[in-house]
Amino acid sequence: MEEVIFLRKVFVTALILVLAFASCSFADGVKIGSCIYRFSDAFMLRFRNAMSSESTKEGAELVLADSQNDQATQDSQVDEFIANGVNVLIINPVDRMKSQSIIDKAKSADIPVVFINREPPASILSTYSKAYYVGAKAEESGIEAGEIIAAYFKSHPEADKNKDGKLQFVMLRGENGHQDMILRSRYSVEAISKAGIPPVEIAGAIANWDKLQAMNIMNAFIMSIGPENIEAVIANNDEMALGAVEALKANDYNKGSAEMYIPVVGVDANASALDAMDRGEMLGTVLNDADGQGAAAVKLAVMLAKGQDVSKEVTDGKYIWIPYQKIARGEKK
Repeated sequence: MEEVIFLRKVFVTALILVLAFASCSFADGVKIGSCIYRFSDAFMLRFRNAMSSESTKEGAELVLADSQNDQATQDSQVDEFIANGVNVLIINPVDRMKSQSIIDKAKSADIPVVFINREPPASILSTYSKAYYVGAKAEESGIEAGEIIAAYFKSHPEADKNKDGKLQFVMLRGENGHQDMILRSRYSVEAISKAGIPPVEIAGAIANWDKLQAMNIMNAFIMSIGPENIEAVIANNDEMALGAVEALKANDYNKGSAEMYIPVVGVDANASALDAMDRGEMLGTVLNDADGQGAAAVKLAVMLAKGQDVSKEVTDGKYIWIPYQKIARGEKK
């Protein structure tokens, strides 16, 4: 009887220890609250998948929220994450210029925050010692997109349709005020100019990163300008580039005929763009490494949540930059 009692005591003690360790493990685990500006964005879908995969590797719990492209919704989501006791925030801001409110919330709760994809101004990011940014330098993607176009024109003299030595192009821009829109637009044109080809923008419009908007805008440009007067299309992302391709195809361009071809360049290197390049419908793109950025954001968030030193991981005390990569027709990601 005493032996049975002893065994029961051993079992209970062991069970208590197991439960205690399990409780400690849960308590010590990292819980990440992440707001994504809009789940339906194709690039951010890749980003989210990379974050989820890296969170699993790190043993962290990742809770994702769709801000539905509404800043008030995102602010409320941040409040809820903080109230629910997350250890760190990863934020893809709806409006990067309004990131101060998110930083203020995180600072009040003493929670680190990692911004992704939409870079807050340095003046805002500097207001909190535990605020960071993970992304890619938008000017690099602009330069590389411009270089793809310039290289094509130098190797294809027939692309200069009116033989004036200049490049008449259409620009499809992303969201108004977004740093990627501003810098990709500016630096793509500068790269063409530096290559010795005078660039002339004959039409341009904001298409908000959206394929359908870009297709409708491109159709309007084709009707008003005439496709024979358009020598290239530069889009700030692949979704808009693909919209331009659909509009061109609807007008019998970019369907295989060398005489009926207008080079289109985008940014992101998403699967649909790479397929369009394989079919000869699109000239090139620039890899915006969602996988690398998503993984880096989670790794940084976990280190911050654990109170680890991140000084060797970041540049200028605040930034992790993931490089872009040019991809032209005939090349593979």
